Amino acid sequence: MAPSCQLWKRPGPRRLCRALWSGAARSSASRALEAEPGPPARPVLPYDAIPRSGRSAWFNLYRFWRSDSFQRLHLVMERNFQRYGPIYRETVGAYNTVNVLLPQDAAQLFRSEGIFPRRMGIESWAAHRRLRNHKCGLFLLNGEDWRSDRLVLNKEVISPAGTRKFLPLLDAVARDFVSLLQQRVRKSTRGSLTIDLYADLFCFTLEASSYALYGERLGLLEESPDAESQRFIGGVETMLRTTLPLLFLPPSLARWTNAPLWREHMAAWDIIFKHADKCIQNIYQEFCLGQPRKYSGIMAELLLQAEMPLDAIKANMTEFTAGSVDTTAIPLLFTLFELARNPAVQAAIRKEVAEAEALGPRELSKVLTSMPLLKGALKETLRLYPVGITVQRYPTTDVVLQNYSVPAGTLCQVGLYAMGRSPEVFSSPERYDPTRWLSKEDNNFKALAFGFGARQCIGRRLAEAEMMLFVMHVLRNFTIDTVSKEDIKTIFRFILMPEKPPLLTFRPID
Repeated sequence: MAPSCQLWKRPGPRRLCRALWSGAARSSASRALEAEPGPPARPVLPYDAIPRSGRSAWFNLYRFWRSDSFQRLHLVMERNFQRYGPIYRETVGAYNTVNVLLPQDAAQLFRSEGIFPRRMGIESWAAHRRLRNHKCGLFLLNGEDWRSDRLVLNKEVISPAGTRKFLPLLDAVARDFVSLLQQRVRKSTRGSLTIDLYADLFCFTLEASSYALYGERLGLLEESPDAESQRFIGGVETMLRTTLPLLFLPPSLARWTNAPLWREHMAAWDIIFKHADKCIQNIYQEFCLGQPRKYSGIMAELLLQAEMPLDAIKANMTEFTAGSVDTTAIPLLFTLFELARNPAVQAAIRKEVAEAEALGPRELSKVLTSMPLLKGALKETLRLYPVGITVQRYPTTDVVLQNYSVPAGTLCQVGLYAMGRSPEVFSSPERYDPTRWLSKEDNNFKALAFGFGARQCIGRRLAEAEMMLFVMHVLRNFTIDTVSKEDIKTIFRFILMPEKPPLLTFRPID
């Protein structure tokens, strides 16, 4: 990997080559040179000295609206890092942020996040909970409320023991999706299938996540998917589309100045809660009826533990449901595209899958750990196409970032999209190379798509397993190709998405 830019490193002590000097022949002058101290450490600069993008918060917001920069926010940040360097300040509407690029600054934020890490709040989401009298889940909670819920949920959602329980459910849905593709190929006269897989991946991820969360299949992989589930997917898409323009405005102002947008946002969340509540009621009724005990998903385990109030379980299950669809479907689409235009990588992963299966029947968790290249491919996808383009933290103590003093409580963002494409962090960043994650080089704080520390994404293991099982089964049965090898143009709608989904061709492997 390329070394970090020398202008951004602290100079080390001056050294002379000892091989040119014998101990007896050294002169007093040479000894004095060798002992000469290096340049003194740079003084820490004040917060106000950090380079700043724009001056007026509300003028910046107006400029973003006029230029439609919200959908290009990832590209705007990348351009700003190129212009100002690895740290800059920006104020847009109600938000004042310090944006950093380099992994070492992410590490500094991790060290200063405290026992109650905070990420950027989403006021429009919180306002919906208040107006509808819903409890907040992990995404919106902070402090002790967040910590108490997180400790209970960790055991069933992100721990190795909890993950092993829901892997068979995800595996069953991945197998069913491959069967659906095989049926479509058989109906094709060409013996292959060329398709925009965007909508199908949404159906797959909703089916898989619902099965893992509630132990319930929705039937979305059938010929005629359930209309209510389709409404849920539409609700998620609308919620994400309306979140971004509302992000920089106080909810009270948004309700006055953007009434149609606000109504859309509220209605979308109502659809999401209605769908999740239906799933919750079904599993709760089965639980109360005393059905024979077997693993029935994450919610059933939480009910059985009785360590969390029912309203808290419902709040978190709803957030999981809303957050587990597009955040998995979109990375899967990007992964399939990159494998299609990198056939050598595709073949190498297919070989790894075959070798893992040749070892015989094993627990799914052991199968997944025996495929490091496949896991590296998903990391590589999320490097180039992070679902969230930043990771946010509010340091609990004053922190020094790039030799600037940043006060405690300042909203700091690590620019993931810009970091993933920076030659100062990754060698040949434009190349899709999963093997970069298998090397012995330092990759600390470079793979941050799921965040870091205690507040990393609670659904990380669920998403990783879902994606790995999906790709594993697809590559076992199909080769993937694409007509266009050009880069996908992306837009930011609270998550990073393709501007136009690629067409992919699936050919069955005999």
